Amino acid sequence: MVFVPLCMQCGLNSNACKVKVLGLTLGFVAFVVAGVIKWPLGAAVFFRHRKGRRIMAHLATVVYPRVTSAIPI
Repeated sequence: MVFVPLCMQCGLNSNACKVKVLGLTLGFVAFVVAGVIKWPLGAAVFFRHRKGRRIMAHLATVVYPRVTSAIPI
């Protein structure tokens, strides 16, 4: 059995369907892929340096919002 992430946001005025599916789903997938790389790296640096905290927060503050807002549907 394969898990396929599907994220949905209803009631938007940015497109004709008033539903956003593709951008949110691709944002989630990008978040997970980047997390596999960045979280172990950030965890190794987290306790000793401020840069580790920025690496850990980068996914939620930069990656997910940029991918989600780049695709309006």
